[in-house]
Amino acid sequence: MATYSQILGTGSYLPVKIVTNYDLEKMLDTSHDWIVERTGIRQRHIAAEHETALMMAECATHQALTAADITPSHIDMIIVATTTPEKLYPSTACLLQQRLGVAGCPAFDLNSTACAGFIYAFSIADQYIRSGTVKTVLVIGSEVMSRVVDWQDRATCVLFGDGAGAVILGAQNKPGVLSTHLHADGTYGDVLAVPIGVGKPVAQYTYMTMKGNQLFKIAVNILGQLFDETLTVNGIHKSEVDWLVPHQANMRIIHGMAKKLAMPLDRVAITLDEQGNTSAASIPLALDKAVRDGRIQRGQLLLLEGFGGGLTWGSALVRY
Repeated sequence: MATYSQILGTGSYLPVKIVTNYDLEKMLDTSHDWIVERTGIRQRHIAAEHETALMMAECATHQALTAADITPSHIDMIIVATTTPEKLYPSTACLLQQRLGVAGCPAFDLNSTACAGFIYAFSIADQYIRSGTVKTVLVIGSEVMSRVVDWQDRATCVLFGDGAGAVILGAQNKPGVLSTHLHADGTYGDVLAVPIGVGKPVAQYTYMTMKGNQLFKIAVNILGQLFDETLTVNGIHKSEVDWLVPHQANMRIIHGMAKKLAMPLDRVAITLDEQGNTSAASIPLALDKAVRDGRIQRGQLLLLEGFGGGLTWGSALVRY
């Protein structure tokens, strides 16, 4: 009998502090209307000193475990997608493993796929479950983006927020995750980057750099191709997709993707306006919100997609 992976539970964590566009008006040469018009963002959550990628991941994990009705002892693998780890190593996944008390299972971070990190981690978890190697995988996106943006650069700092989302994937005998699709193109590596590295002066290379207009054009093109690929491989029509759960980068991109799928916006899981771009955390955060408020129901067909630095991009078609 074939083995498939199924979403068993979801969880999330958002920092307490909220920074609105009106707060940013006091710090930068910008305005609420300017930010909303160009991005769709109205506010974002910003981590306090104690709210690290690890701390937020742990909180989101416990929510997901409760939702899945399992204990940490059931976890066979931990994958954390983050570009803002508490340490270069040990990995955030290993630090989380220690807190959960489940030593022995494989645990690792994906820290170079940026906003596509959760999709990459989700795909890896699905492959391990399908192969029969493991039965239950904890997949997390956790980011403290506020610590890698230049708060004097209005082109980037207004976009990002902090948070964590978690998903428990478990082995089942009926299709849950139908397919995943991953891509990358390193020739666009300078479009979105945080160029800090070992041996480089930290002060000079700490902050994110982004070529926003170029990134927007690339994203619209590659996501359109990605949707076509995902639907074609599975032999389904776009009308069969119940929910789009996109990376929360820009409202114009989200609207464009919804239009391509001929999907009304009330069938798109959107958190961008309230949370900003939380990078690898954005997809699981949006998924968890729509699950918890009852919009996403069991049996519905979900299309998850993300794109980020690398450039990297990917999708997952999931029967929830």
